[in-house]
Order: sequence, then structure tokens, then C-alpha cells
Amino acid sequence: MAEVLSGARQARAQKMMGLAQEQALRSSCWRSHCGAVIADASGRLIGAGANNPPRDCPLAACRKDDLPADFCSDRTCCSHAEQRAVYDALARHPKVLVGATIYFLRLDAAGLPQYAGDPYCTICSKMVLDVGVATFVLWQETGFVAYGTDEYNELSFSYPEDSASGKVPS
Repeated sequence: MAEVLSGARQARAQKMMGLAQEQALRSSCWRSHCGAVIADASGRLIGAGANNPPRDCPLAACRKDDLPADFCSDRTCCSHAEQRAVYDALARHPKVLVGATIYFLRLDAAGLPQYAGDPYCTICSKMVLDVGVATFVLWQETGFVAYGTDEYNELSFSYPEDSASGKVPS
């Protein structure tokens, strides 16, 4: 069950979200700036990433707006920040991913942190579950909220599409 963090866990989340914000500021995506960091069970940073186009792929334009409304896969042209953080952790600290925590943050147009909505990205939820990350933390209106990755994955699959546009958030 999702838990609003308090005490030492809240303080750690605040520190990690600051690091995720630094990552998000490095994003070259035209549409959104996201960052993610992964900490092992002791709180040591083991992976970090921002949403960016795939390596050697020019950022000439975002293809998202050119996709048909019924396009049935990921609608972004960038690799997700969570994916990049997992790749980074796998390259640098693969043995401590099991039981780790991932912290995700999105910035608004002014570069300031914004509240996350409900879990919705099945690509990232499956990936962190697959590598053994135990907890997914978002900054929501109620505070820093920790989800078990199994719960996060289930919630991602039940996220409703936007009835007006037929799209999920970017």
C-alpha cells in the first residue's frame, strides 16, 4: 500500500528528489524535463538519468505530435528518465539494484518541481520491477509517496486514458 513518507525516510526522499531535479535540468527533451535517481538500501546513489532522445538520434523534432490518435505504444521520442537511471545503475552497481528505491521528478516549464500524478507508465513500472527495485517514490500533493514496485506496476496498468484526447500523460 502506498505510504506518505515521514521522518528520516522523508528527509532522504527530499535529498534524492533534489538529485533527480539536477538530472531533470539536463534533459534535452522539447516537451518535458524529467529526472530519476536510484538509491540502494543504505541510501547510496547508484543510478541517475534524465529523459533524452536515444544516443546518436538527433533532436530535430518531437514525433509525439505527429503520431495518430490510435497509436498504441509509448508516445514519446525520448528514453525515459527511469530507464536511463536503471541503465546507469546496471552499468555501475548491478549487484545492489535488488531492494533499491527509485525517485522520479518532473519539472514544470519554469524548471521547478511539479507534483506527479498517479502511476501510469507501464514501460518504467515493468522495468524497475524486472531489475528488482523495491520502491518507487513520487512527489505528490500529499508529500513524498512510496509505492512498492508491484503496486506501482498494477496502478500503471489501471491508469485511465484521458477521455478527451485518448492520450496518457507524456
